[in-house]
Amino acid sequence: MLVKDRMTPNPTTITPDTSFPDAFRIIREKKVRHLPVVNEKGKLVGIVAQADLLHASPSSATTLTVFEINYLLANLHAQEVMSSPPITVPEDAPLEEAAKVMVEKKIGCLPVM
Repeated sequence: MLVKDRMTPNPTTITPDTSFPDAFRIIREKKVRHLPVVNEKGKLVGIVAQADLLHASPSSATTLTVFEINYLLANLHAQEVMSSPPITVPEDAPLEEAAKVMVEKKIGCLPVM
């Protein structure tokens, strides 16, 4: 079986300047764990994982006010938390090869090019 037989076609994407709140909202609404990041030419430049956003969130033990937290998160963008360059796989690669790459690189998403 090939990667193209199991991939998600036309995934939801974001741009490098997508704000943290917008990226988090998209992940919740679309019920996905990863968002490919594409530039203005449609080229894949990174990937944002739900875990990346959670790690960028302040601890519940913070001394910041809600207003300060909202301000900081609104000014945080995808390009600041994305993994780049993204590890990819061609669509004609065997599924086993893609799975091996994911295990070796310890990643939960593998964009198909």
